[in-house]
Amino acid sequence: MENTLTETVARVEAATKTYGTGAGRVAALDGVTLGIRAGRFTAIMGPSGSGKSTLMHVMAGLDTVTTGRVFLGDTEITALGDSELTVLRRRRVGFVFQSFNLMPTLDVRANIVLPFELDGRRPTAAESEWIDHLIASLGLGDRLTHRPHELSGGQQQRVAIVRALATRPDLVFADEPTGNLDSRTGREVLSVLREASREYGQSIAMVTHDPVAASFADQLVFLADGRIAAERDRGTAEEISAFMLAMEARA
Repeated sequence: MENTLTETVARVEAATKTYGTGAGRVAALDGVTLGIRAGRFTAIMGPSGSGKSTLMHVMAGLDTVTTGRVFLGDTEITALGDSELTVLRRRRVGFVFQSFNLMPTLDVRANIVLPFELDGRRPTAAESEWIDHLIASLGLGDRLTHRPHELSGGQQQRVAIVRALATRPDLVFADEPTGNLDSRTGREVLSVLREASREYGQSIAMVTHDPVAASFADQLVFLADGRIAAERDRGTAEEISAFMLAMEARA
């Protein structure tokens, strides 16, 4: 797959990630080359152990490759030190996790502006306006003084999404973001991510094994045994499910 720097917000080139040595050696990634396209909602799919979470962690700078190169935008992060990576992630990457990862002692508003606090600054007027828009569009206006334990799972995930989008990062990584939600709430959360991509040009890479979740994405990447098995444009949940079953039958 050929992509220019201007078309991708993150990419890996011939990336491998191995654990262990000798007979116990496991290749979580095996020569993966992939670009996440700017302004698109990409779903990274595959069965458990296929390497999809490892790929996300490597692309986000949360883990390192054994061999190969990793870029965020036009910045090669492969050889960056921990402190440089921390600043890069804070300023250019947003995260939405299955477990929400909200600070239990902070209320909703404080959780949302936490990335700015960690960066030692306050939101600009334009950023504050953007945050207010997100809060209103996600129906969190009357929850700003609540703490996470006073919210439903869906509300907590909405807070996590606002926090991830608040700084307008180059890329948002979402790791099984609907895994702890009921199906109706999960669809609402996925609709928000899709709107962020389609209406506001937000680049999103979502790791999932769920065909319904993947059907909200524009681009689909299928992994198997640490390698890219296929790439295709969006499809229905039924089409994606059938494709995965066929892929597993050929394995």
